[in-house]
Amino acid sequence: MAGKILNPGASDALCSVASAGGGVLVTLSGTWDMGATVPGAADAKRLLAASPKPGALRFDSSGLGAWDSRLLIFCRSLLALARASSVPADLSGLPEGARALLELAEKVPERTGAASSKAREPFLSRIGAWCLEAWHGIPDLLEFVGDVTLACVNLVRGRAVFQASGLTLLMRQVGVDALPIVSLISLLVGLILAFVASIQLLQFGAQIYVSTIVGISMIRVMGAIMTGIIMAGRTGAAFAAELGTMQVNEEIDALRTFGFSPAEFLVMPRMLALVLMMPLLCVYADLMGVLGGFVVGVAMLGINPELYLSQTFHSIPLANFWIGLTHSMVFGVLVALAGCYRGMRCGRSAMGVGQATTSAVVTGILSIVVATAVLTWLCNILGI
Repeated sequence: MAGKILNPGASDALCSVASAGGGVLVTLSGTWDMGATVPGAADAKRLLAASPKPGALRFDSSGLGAWDSRLLIFCRSLLALARASSVPADLSGLPEGARALLELAEKVPERTGAASSKAREPFLSRIGAWCLEAWHGIPDLLEFVGDVTLACVNLVRGRAVFQASGLTLLMRQVGVDALPIVSLISLLVGLILAFVASIQLLQFGAQIYVSTIVGISMIRVMGAIMTGIIMAGRTGAAFAAELGTMQVNEEIDALRTFGFSPAEFLVMPRMLALVLMMPLLCVYADLMGVLGGFVVGVAMLGINPELYLSQTFHSIPLANFWIGLTHSMVFGVLVALAGCYRGMRCGRSAMGVGQATTSAVVTGILSIVVATAVLTWLCNILGI
């Protein structure tokens, strides 16, 4: 008995199945490489099903030309069918290289989850999995916050162990090195606010109040928010990448082995540097935003420069300044915690470091938005 697969090209792969010696002989010939049309697993299953009850599965590759992984895939399909039918297989008729690779594939088990799945998980299932993951992560987050709190207590008591030179370097990286991007973003925000406000105020001849709108917006909250977002994208990501790399290189484990607290030695200096520098950056961002409004007010609206500055500084209550500084300090704590937490929980792979960096930025910005809403609500309750 013989079943045969015929392919249109002369150089295509050929396969025939015939009964021989009480078993099944699979004869392979032609070219089994990328340019050829080769039989698939369904063809192999159909041929074996049409053959008599096999006693053993054997191969004949005497007419086989060039071959690549396509031959291996086809033979794997035949071997899987033979194994399912409890039929022994004899690989001696295959080329030596193919036989060695098939034997190796049989010995090494397939890694669970290595194959990609085309089935897309339902939306509600993904939401549920995300909620469960977030719920199970709460104890870990509380443990991290507890460690940082103990480190801060030790700092207040003068028992914290960290490198003072490292703190100075962090303050320079967090503060001075961020001045160019803070200048550009804050100046543009001030320009945009002034442009938007002037569109309406010009209709009533009240363009002088552009200075009031820009000043209150920047000093009360916009300066702090823009600085916080810049720090989340720049410094929070850097913290996550640094600590994540240390986690991958087992440097954090080494610190624990020598008796150092990672929260005290690594997290607290970063949080301290950000909390100290954020108010200064916030004030600088406020000034740059006011400068942006000043440029629009003087150059486009024709307002007298002295009148613009006088209107700005006399129409802004001092409470707005302190509210902006409070926002900036809260944002500094949140960005530092988000970056350090994601970095220290990134796992042991390079891919985990990248994911931690992205997650630190998202977490930092989300924390800033939520904190802004809460602080605005509290200010509304307090009447300030």
